[in-house]
Amino acid sequence: MNLPMRISFDEKDSTYVIVTKGITKQTTEIQINLNGIEYQLACNLKGDWDAIDATVNDHPGLLKAIGRNIKLRYLL
Repeated sequence: MNLPMRISFDEKDSTYVIVTKGITKQTTEIQINLNGIEYQLACNLKGDWDAIDATVNDHPGLLKAIGRNIKLRYLL
């Protein structure tokens, strides 16, 4: 069972769930569920996590912040 994780971004609280199991330093893609929508985050060459195929309506800033949150939590 995946526990929901919270993040505050742009003065709003959001909750997301990491769907990917067994995250390690070699992980290059992570799947998350944010507000009932599945997103795929991928590590770019700079080591930042960006959403694949995210549109402006998907709040790319929030998705990037979630990627940083996961990176810090799992020491990626």
